[in-house]
Amino acid sequence: MSELLEPLNLTESTQELVAAEAADRLDRWLSAQLSDLSRSRLQKLIEQGAVRLNGAVCCNKKVAIAPGDRVQLMLPPVEPMALLPEAIPLEILYEDETLLIVNKPAGLVVHPAPGHPDGTLVNAILAHCGDQLTGVGGLQRPGIVHRLDKDTTGAIVVAKTEAALHHLQAQIQAKTAQRDYLGVVHGVPKAAAGTVDQPIGRHPKDRKRQAVVSATKGRSAITHWRVQERLGNYTLMHYRLETGRTHQIRVHSAYLGHPVVGDLQYGGGRSVGVNLTGQALHAAQLSLIHPVSGEKVVAVAPLPKAFVTLLEQLRARQ
Repeated sequence: MSELLEPLNLTESTQELVAAEAADRLDRWLSAQLSDLSRSRLQKLIEQGAVRLNGAVCCNKKVAIAPGDRVQLMLPPVEPMALLPEAIPLEILYEDETLLIVNKPAGLVVHPAPGHPDGTLVNAILAHCGDQLTGVGGLQRPGIVHRLDKDTTGAIVVAKTEAALHHLQAQIQAKTAQRDYLGVVHGVPKAAAGTVDQPIGRHPKDRKRQAVVSATKGRSAITHWRVQERLGNYTLMHYRLETGRTHQIRVHSAYLGHPVVGDLQYGGGRSVGVNLTGQALHAAQLSLIHPVSGEKVVAVAPLPKAFVTLLEQLRARQ
């Protein structure tokens, strides 16, 4: 799940990073810091002289990074994709002039990206909101406060004004906004509840996946979990995110030895005999402070039909 947009904005022409402690060689260290860029892409940028180490151009991808080193990465301009409104149905949980909360279905990508130029949640909200989102949060992710994986369902908030966007992102950073998830996992945890506090970064062998890695190669990731219901050899889990790294719940669940049911990337593709539309992970509740009124807004997203069917069948098997 990542589910939260990383504070690093890769659309900027120059990014400056500082090494907190001794790390790996330059290309590997950059790859761990910038999960949206592949290691091969970073190596090419280094070779092209787009990286400065402590103020000097560095074309050596193998140079070691030391504590306090300052690394500047100069990215070439990105050609924006043309975003067009598309009349994609939205299940609206809450809406006013400032924000919109929808229940995202499985299979819907949040914003356009390579391989998904259209048919996204952004295209849908452009059709729903019209010109209201113009200039809010940039051209490619208008109004997007945080993300959900393509096949993760549930509540996601969209800001309709620039002020609301910054206010909501600050709430998530400060952990005053709460994101509660439900997921069905393989196996039964021995404890009733716990916390996974393990850094997450790019998988060392598969750039399309994330993994629990060392602190020098990943970013802090904290997931609180508790058992909601035991279902034979499966468990309905409740999760609360303290951070929002890419695929966080899915990676941490697999790290616990209890991968999310239906998760082809981290669960080994084990079948449960139920036709799922994605992994059994649902953003069930989103709680935040309204950017204008200051009142608490709580949006509850009903479980998708496939998730309900899975629970019914697992209960029946007992």
